[in-house]
Parts: sequence; structure tokens; C-alpha cells
Amino acid sequence: MAVNSQMEPEAQSRGANRILVTATIAFTLCFAVWVVFAIIGLPLRQEFGLSDSQFALLAATPILTGSLLRIPFGILTDIFGGRRVFTILLLVTAISAYLVSKADSYPELLISALFIGLSGATFAVGIAWVSAWYPHERKGYALGVFGAGNVGASITKLLAPTLVTAVSIGGLAGGYIPGGWRFVPFSYAVVLVVMAMLIWTLTPSHDIKPGLGRPVRELLKPLGHIRVWRFGYYYVVVFGAYVALALWLPKYYVDVFGVDLKVAGALTALFIFPASLLRPVGGHLADRIGARRVMHWVFATIAGASFLLSFPDGHLTLHKTKMVGVREILPFDQNIWLFSTLVFIIGVAMGIGKAAVYRYIPDYFEEDVGSVGGLVGAVGGFGGFYLPLIFAGALSLTNLPSSAFFVLFLFSSAAWVWLHLTVLRILRSAAPHLEHEFDQREYPVAT
Repeated sequence: MAVNSQMEPEAQSRGANRILVTATIAFTLCFAVWVVFAIIGLPLRQEFGLSDSQFALLAATPILTGSLLRIPFGILTDIFGGRRVFTILLLVTAISAYLVSKADSYPELLISALFIGLSGATFAVGIAWVSAWYPHERKGYALGVFGAGNVGASITKLLAPTLVTAVSIGGLAGGYIPGGWRFVPFSYAVVLVVMAMLIWTLTPSHDIKPGLGRPVRELLKPLGHIRVWRFGYYYVVVFGAYVALALWLPKYYVDVFGVDLKVAGALTALFIFPASLLRPVGGHLADRIGARRVMHWVFATIAGASFLLSFPDGHLTLHKTKMVGVREILPFDQNIWLFSTLVFIIGVAMGIGKAAVYRYIPDYFEEDVGSVGGLVGAVGGFGGFYLPLIFAGALSLTNLPSSAFFVLFLFSSAAWVWLHLTVLRILRSAAPHLEHEFDQREYPVAT
């Protein structure tokens, strides 16, 4: 790794802490910008007269571009350093947010949304940057703290509605500061510029660049390992499904339990906050007991809770075979509090699991965290795009709202099985002579 050997450990530690704090704040802001169309969507749709399909494309564009661009920007971070790449991304995203506030047509919105997606790519930049500066034994915790910036989605949901009404539609300063929904992206643009200045001035000018001097082909080589794609699938379960549920749950609460949208949003926050803020806990646990053990319990917890959530309300019918024509009917009622508790448990597991997945990467690809972390983040982010579509397809096929949780049960169970089979293969490779010992050896009985 291209680390400056003349840097004192104490100086590197101070620099690492400054990087972690500023990068986490910046990523929190960027994650809020990444989902901004989900909040300003209603007034924006009314002003431009957008159809459902037009708005769906507009909202999906930043998610897709932000996910796909994580791979190249992770590599660029390894080559040029996180300070430079993060600052540039913040400034370009600020320009894009400003253009959204000034857009007069749907094509202008789409083009701006394309570049708004750069805010999602900052995840790969921060992962590579933070990992390069922290010692191996603290990488899990540091990456978990940085990843907690996912809570930016909740900040947007809480803050943006207030910003929409903060300035009248006519705006301020002769229209230079727009009003209504346009004030939201304008405000984000200003804060992004300030954040770029803070990163440039507060973080060390000397940066650690593990990819400097290495050919791009060598940087891309780890992406051919099946292990990397396995990590990506793990991240679909703990991050892609998190994004999907964050979008799916408000409507679920309204349709199934009959609560209003405000209550539905508050109950959804009970899932979002642990799924975001517990990432440092997951990283710390992964540092202490290993990522593999943490992920074993994460997948088992998600699978178990989602299996219980997949049962629809109704009656369980038991036929008594020895008494023809007689049956017993047991009522099954999953009330809103039981439902919310199980969803909260899933959120806790996902928050812990998101950090544990990324703790794997430095163990196997310490000099390629940028490219590998970028691919894992891209695969997981793309899961946040297609899982809601699968949820909708399952609902259409079964007419059961709870079918979405059966889909999650299948995905998490597959991840758990894949992890378990991987562990068995590792054990066989490490000690092939013990494969049949437990079935054949006779052990003395204690007396």
C-alpha cells in the first residue's frame, strides 16, 4: 500500500479522525440529496404535470446512476485520494441540485437528476478513503460510523417538508432564491458547497492513495472473484432491502393498518433509524468477533422475522383426519404493534449487517477497497431499485400485502445458506482430514 512511511502514527490518527468526521457528515448530506425527489415529488409532479411513469423514471435515475458510478469512483479514490475526489463530487452535485431548482422542463429535470446521482457515488469514495487511513483492527468500526450516513434519508423526510413551505413560491432576492419545492434543492446546493470547502480545508492535504501507480487492469482484477459478488449479494439483503422497505412500508401501514400518512412515516422511522445508526455497532462487533459470525446471526434474524411477517391476517384451519367433516379454526391477527416490533428487529439486523459486510473487504482486498467496495455498493444499491418491483409483482400475483416479506425471507435465507456453505467449504479446505472424523471415530465414555 502506498502509505507515506514518514507520517507519524499520532499524526495519521488525527488525520484519520478528521477524515472520518467530515466524510460522515458529507455522506449524510449526500444521502439526503440522493433521495430528494421522493420528498419534493408531489408539488413537482403537479407543476410539471408528470405521469406516474415519468415521475418513476425521474426518481429512479439518481438511484441507478449513483449505484453504477460507485465502481469507477471507488477506483478513482484509490488512485487520486478521497480528499480530491470527494470535494469534486460535492461541487458537481451542488451544481446539479441548483439546476434542479431552476429547471423549466422535464428534460432539464432528467439531466439534472442524472448528475444528482453522483451524490450516491460518494459512498464508495468514503469507504475507500476511510479504510485507507484506519488500521486494520479498527476498520470495521470506522466504516460503520461512516456508513451511518444512511440516516440522511430520514433527515430529508423530516426536514424537506418544512423547507418546501419556508419560502413562498415567488422566492426571495428578486427570485434568485427560489421558493416552494425549488427551495429544497437550492438549500442543498448551498450546503454542499460549504461541505466541499470544509473537506478541502479540514482534512490532511497529504492523502493515502493505495492505487497510485497501479494499472487500471490490476485495480479491476479483484472484481472477477466470486467472493466479491457474494459480498454484493449480502449487501442486497442488508442495504438493497433496507432501501426497498423504506419506500414500501409507509404505503403498507396505510393500506393494511389504516393509519394516516403521518403515523405511517413515524412508524417507518422506527425501522430506518436502527437500520442506519447501528452500523458502528455492526462494525465494532465485526472487529471483535469477525464479520462471518455477525452475518450468520444477521441473516438468521432477518429470515426469521420476515417469515413471521409473511403470514397474512386471517384464520389457520386444522383438519382432523380421524373425524371426517370436523375442523378447528384458529384466528391469526398480526396487529400493528407486533408488526412494528418485528420490522424494528429487521432494522436492527440490517444496521449491524451493513457494516459487517464491508468489514469483509479489507480482510481479503486491503489494497483494493475502492474497486471492491464500489462494486459491492453498486450491487446493493441496484437491489434497492429492483426489490420494490419484485414486491409489487408478488402483491399483484398473490393479492397479499405480506407477500413482500416472503420475498425478503427468500432472499435472506439464500444469503444465509450461501454463507453456511462457504464456511463448510473453508473448513474442509483447512482441515480435509477431519471431514469424516466425527462420524467414524469412537470417543471414550467419561466415567
